[in-house]
Order: sequence, then structure tokens, then C-alpha cells
Amino acid sequence: MKMGITYRLFFLILCATGLAILFLILIMWWSINRGFYQYLGTVDQKKLAQVMDDLGKKYEQQGNWDFLKHSPPRWNASGAMPFLEPEMNRPPLFAPDKNGHYNNPPMEPRLMGKPPNGPFVILNADKKPIHGSYPQNEEVNLHPIIVRDNIVGYVGLLSPKHFLHPMQVQFLSQQKLALFMGAMGMVLIIIIISFPLARRLVKPIRAMAAATHDIASGKYTTRISFSTTDELGQLARDFNAMALTLEKNEKERRQWVVDISHELRTPVAVLQGEIEALLDGIHDVTPEMIRSLHVETLRLKRLVEDLYQLSLSDLGALTYRKENLDLVEVLRDSIESYREEFSRKGIALKENISRNANAISFADRERLNQLFANLLENSLRYTNPGGSLEIVTEIGDDFITIEFQDSKPGVSAQDIERLFERFYRVEGSRNRDSGGAGLGLTISKKIVDAHEGIISAHSSPLGGLLIRISIPVFGENK
Repeated sequence: MKMGITYRLFFLILCATGLAILFLILIMWWSINRGFYQYLGTVDQKKLAQVMDDLGKKYEQQGNWDFLKHSPPRWNASGAMPFLEPEMNRPPLFAPDKNGHYNNPPMEPRLMGKPPNGPFVILNADKKPIHGSYPQNEEVNLHPIIVRDNIVGYVGLLSPKHFLHPMQVQFLSQQKLALFMGAMGMVLIIIIISFPLARRLVKPIRAMAAATHDIASGKYTTRISFSTTDELGQLARDFNAMALTLEKNEKERRQWVVDISHELRTPVAVLQGEIEALLDGIHDVTPEMIRSLHVETLRLKRLVEDLYQLSLSDLGALTYRKENLDLVEVLRDSIESYREEFSRKGIALKENISRNANAISFADRERLNQLFANLLENSLRYTNPGGSLEIVTEIGDDFITIEFQDSKPGVSAQDIERLFERFYRVEGSRNRDSGGAGLGLTISKKIVDAHEGIISAHSSPLGGLLIRISIPVFGENK
């Protein structure tokens, strides 16, 4: 069974915190044992000097260690030390009774089952045990017993862990049980908190997964609501921006298909109608009929060529053969090629270009000719007869600015913003009889962008449309 991301995150949080708690328990367990044994060892160490003093005095009285065989010492069960009173009032460690026998009251050892010898071990001068014993694998610090400047024996202090009183064992057990119960309580709290937290963290991820599935299914209107400013919120904003771009591109694609079909249908329908009329004998084959068919064929060819150029530009496959050339020279050549057509339509073509001006740029001559031809053709088609077109250039240190200003009819501000869209026509001024398919300005923008320039549309002071182009230049410009 596949585990969902909620449960994965839940178990991840649980395992991480569980390991941290386990590590904390081990540290605390070790600290409790070590601290407790150190405390007992410190208490025993403080009494060691007293024990050594009593043993030394007794040895000095007896002259040997035989008294340990007759009356072995008993140790206090609660303090890991001989049962001694305060220094001022206590009797000697090995005081005889009224009959002369050493009969100290036996004391309970700390740990049941251990020999009642206490935490001390006594050795003679040859370091052989005479009272008590200690494990072979345990290192014991031996302290010498000195009588009249001679070492007569040693006293070793064993680890208190071997001689724990039942009350001390119970105390340690209670502390460890409390630690264990606290750890279990922490694990329970983590379980209670981590699962809702995991669900809360996964909720926006689930929403984005569902939205991504919708986008993959073609539902580009899908959006994700977000209220955070963290990484998930940023991801949701980027997702919505992506969805908006996909929705826009899909609308443009569909509109592109519709526009292409619409543009191609008209010339094809005209050609079909005229050819069928010729085949049916309705019209005679005359030079005028052949000229009409030729005009429609040229219009269809121009439309297909524009579509092809635009498609290449979109794919990044439109080739540019750039070289250092004079933009003013290219502009003058383009103007001269259209001067006769402007004169034939009765439109005045004016230039405001200095004769000595030159602007060197790294550009493609053929594409620039296509750019200027599109703009000149645009003005030629849509400027009323008797109007004018004025071309102005301004050369700066980094850019050359070229303006095409024509006279009426004008273009509204709303239409100006959409002039560079594909197949867009201004209603009332552009039509298929006088205009093109609405691709000229779109192709022009692609060419300007490829030359790292800027193209924009504005209202002309002459009453028509103003197209402004800025292209980078370098070198010696005048």
C-alpha cells in the first residue's frame, strides 16, 4: 500500500523527535547513575580518613591485625562508613565490651546477598586482603595506614555501586521510572501534535498537486488561493502566474488558428468563385479577369509569407545576417523605393534627415529593409489621399530614433495599445480591400526586438499614427 505524504511527514517528525528523546534519555540515565555514585563516593571518601585513624590506633594497641578475625568491623548501612559517633562523643571503632570481647552490633549491608564487609577492604603491609575483598577487574585506590612512620596496611574504598541500600536502589528506580514516564509523555504529545501539523503542512501541497493535475488536463483557469508569505506562498504565486501564462497562450493559440483560417478563407474563396465562373462560362477569359486572379494570388502569397516569417521568428529560427552598416542609408533606400507609389496616391512624403547624418549599427540590411517597407506600406494603405507622411530621425550617442508620422485617419488610444498584436485591425480604417492581414506591425516588432531596439505606437501630431523606433548605434555618428 502506497503511503501518502501526510503519513510520511508524520512518521518523519515522530522518528526525528523519538531519536532526540531517546538520546536525551540515555544522557539523563547516564547522568543520574554517575551523579548518584559520585555523591556516595564523595561521602565515603570523607569518612576514609576517620577509618584509617581508628584502624591505625587499634593496630598500635594490638600490634597486629588479629583483632579483625575475632571482631570484624561492621559498617553503617546508610552511609557507607563505620558506625561512628561524632568525634567528641564516639567510642573507639573496636571497643571491647565488659567481658573484653569485641562485639560491635552488626549492620545490614547495602546490597542483600553481598558479604557484610562494607565498602572498605583492608590489606596488610604485603597488600594481601585481611578483611573484605574486591573484584579482580576493578581498580581500587589503596591508602596506606601508617603507625610510627611504618606502613602496616592499606585501606581501599570500593565503588558504592556494589553496596547500595534497598532505599537507595528504590530511589534510583523511581528517578529512572520518572524519566521513562516523562519520555513516554513527550512521545504522546508529539504524536498528538505532529499529525495535525503534518496535515496542515501537506494541505497546500495537496492543493497544488490537484491544481497541477487540472492544468495537465487543460483546465488553465485553475488558480490556487494562498495567504502565507513563506516558500509555499511564493510557490503558489508562481503557479498562478504560470497558469495565467498558459491560459493566455492557449487563448492566443486558438485565436491564431481562427485568424489564420479566416484570413486564408477569403482569398481562396475569391479565387474559387472566379475560377468556377470561368469554368461554367459565366465570365469570359479577359485580361481584367486574369489580372483579378493575379491580385488575389499575390495577396494570398503575401499572407502565407507573412505567416511563415512570423512562425520562424516565434521559433527563433528566423536568420539574421548582421554587419556594420549605416541605418540612415538603409532608410533612404527604402524611402526612395516607395516615393513613386506615395506620389501616385497623392500622399506627400517628407523627410527630416540630415544629408551628412550617419548611424553605424550592427544589423541585418535585408531585415531592416523589410521593417521600413512594412511601415511605409502601412502608411501608404491607411493614409487618406491628400495627406502626408513625415519621417524624422534623431541620432544620439547610443541610439538612433526614427519616427514615421502620418496624417488622418487617426487611431484611438485603446487601439494603439493592440496594434502590434497578430491579425489586429482598427475597425473602420483597415479592411482586406485596402489593408493586409494585420501582421505587418507584428513582424516589425519582431525585427526591432532582434536588433535589441524598441518600437512603440503613438498618436501623430499630423492627426494619424506615429511609429517610433529606437535602435542601438555605435562608432562615429553625426
